[in-house]
Amino acid sequence: MAKQTHHRITKRDSAYRDRYGPVAVVTGASDGIGQAFARDLAARGLDLVVVARRADRLRALADELTAAHGIAVTVVDADLGRPAGVARVVEATADLDVGLLVAAAGFGTSGRLLDQPLAAELDMIDVNCRSVVALTHPIGRRLARRGRGGIVLMSSLVAFQGVPRAANYAATKAFIQSLAEGLRTELKAHGVDVVSSAPGPIASGFAARANMQMGMSQPPAVVSRQTLDALGRKTTVRPGWLVKLLEAGLMLLPRRGRVLVLTQVMKGMARGAADPTDTPAEQARA
Repeated sequence: MAKQTHHRITKRDSAYRDRYGPVAVVTGASDGIGQAFARDLAARGLDLVVVARRADRLRALADELTAAHGIAVTVVDADLGRPAGVARVVEATADLDVGLLVAAAGFGTSGRLLDQPLAAELDMIDVNCRSVVALTHPIGRRLARRGRGGIVLMSSLVAFQGVPRAANYAATKAFIQSLAEGLRTELKAHGVDVVSSAPGPIASGFAARANMQMGMSQPPAVVSRQTLDALGRKTTVRPGWLVKLLEAGLMLLPRRGRVLVLTQVMKGMARGAADPTDTPAEQARA
């Protein structure tokens, strides 16, 4: 039998567990940013409820984190695009002392909205928006009753203006950004911290599912670490140097200017069909 090696909990980790533990719920934990949050929280000594559709990946992650950190991990395989999946998470956490919700599940598409299957776009709204509200409402009530806790919601660099070739995805993230800003003030009086995390390009499975190609990107661990450190201190965190660099180039532009810049960026990133309104040279790059 392999020897178990538990991570040493520091004073800082212990304070984090006291504030946001003992149990954290992390959605989208089978890959990418969600998995990075699960690893980071386990290292800080919090027990976990990990949620995603892929049960095999969740079980492997649970075994790894339990062996490495001596924490308890509950696996919930659920499709958050369906009301039954959200209900499954709410039911599985009903008897646990949850102190933190990290709503990291989500996906995107690329290309013109009218060229995309409608079902996929509506599913995106269900996962990126509907499920977040459906989980935040009951878990937020529990946190408010206990008088402490935290909620992490995933916004994006694209949340702050319209983005052609990712119009629906950007709109879902604008919804989350606005939701987080409002909830932070509503829940502060109840001792519950809320932070919006707005990363830029991240090296994860997101790009492949969205049918996009990314030149530069940062690792998911940057997002989890800086977001968790910002919880209780900021309304919005832009994790990593890359998103700060990109935002610096956009922030001085009027909103319409930001849209025009991101139009060109998405033309280089989206792998979907060319826009018939493009010039022949633009179509060759699309």
